[in-house]
Amino acid sequence: MEELMKEIKQFNEERDWDQFHSPENLAKSISIEAGELLECFQWNNNYDKDEVCEELADVFTYCIMMADKLVVDPKEIILKKLDKTRKKYPVDKAKGVSTKYNKL
Repeated sequence: MEELMKEIKQFNEERDWDQFHSPENLAKSISIEAGELLECFQWNNNYDKDEVCEELADVFTYCIMMADKLVVDPKEIILKKLDKTRKKYPVDKAKGVSTKYNKL
């Protein structure tokens, strides 16, 4: 993950794009790219995997940039959230169902 973050940071520094990467702008970009990812599935389930992967890469890239901007470790925040979600959705109640945690 560190190598990937370094590569993205270098790419942006070479282009002097960091000036545009406020947390607000990165949040907008994540949402926009997520919308483009969703667009791949808009009318049916016949999607182009290469196109989906490109949009997914854009979402990941902006998320990694946001983590860097906020000076947080992606692995750490993901594991922390997973632990919190694990408690909301215990296996004995949530296994095999998509019910929201407050209705389990």
